[in-house]
Amino acid sequence: MPMFDLHMILTIVGVALVGGFIGLDRTAVGQFMISQPIVVGPLTGWMLGDPGAGFVIGAVLELIWVLDMPIGAFVPADATISTVSATAIAALASPGASSLPVIGFSILLTVAMAPATMKADDIIRHWNSRLADALVSGPGPHLGRLLVRAHLSGIPVFFLKSFVLYLVFLPAGVAAVSVFNHFPDRVHRAMALFVKLLPLVGAALVVRKLSMRTVDLFFLGGFMIAALAGLLFHAPALIIILLTVTGGWLGARYRERRS
Repeated sequence: MPMFDLHMILTIVGVALVGGFIGLDRTAVGQFMISQPIVVGPLTGWMLGDPGAGFVIGAVLELIWVLDMPIGAFVPADATISTVSATAIAALASPGASSLPVIGFSILLTVAMAPATMKADDIIRHWNSRLADALVSGPGPHLGRLLVRAHLSGIPVFFLKSFVLYLVFLPAGVAAVSVFNHFPDRVHRAMALFVKLLPLVGAALVVRKLSMRTVDLFFLGGFMIAALAGLLFHAPALIIILLTVTGGWLGARYRERRS
């Protein structure tokens, strides 16, 4: 049976359509907070028949991205696209109920998604700003009406940005999970432990108010510590958690002294 049959393709397109509309809530329209990971994760999981995966992914990514707000000129990574993509990838690659290792691998894929979403957001914002600049430079009796029309015309551009990214991320993610399923059991156990450690990362970020660069170090560093300690030394989970917390605390202290 082919991986991407007609049903899979239609489901991916459907998720891209729904995700594109929900993504408008992030900054373009409404801002009713539906686009927050803790909301959109379970919603996506419910749509695809796996609300458990959506809840886990949404809760973890909400903790990790909660401090990154699109305020002023700062353009954070699109947590909505990351959450919807990770949930959809886990649900589509494991119909019924996603295993913890698959959930962890899907979350790990969001690290690769983050730079692409930030770059796409930056391009779209510059494109939309040129619409208003072009109208302001040309005087006319109906300038206010033209500005409103230009503002509304930017909304479909934000939708298309999310829609296209979903069409790229989802098939690539499902294919990546199919490869991950053939990895040894010890890798799957390490990935399951990685998921269990992620709430500690989110809690540390909220308490310490860490920067985006430090988020990546915590994210990848926690995974490496968990994987090495579990695979090489067969350390208990409590020891791995203590090592991760200690390493993260020392890293944060080191950054504070350097700054």
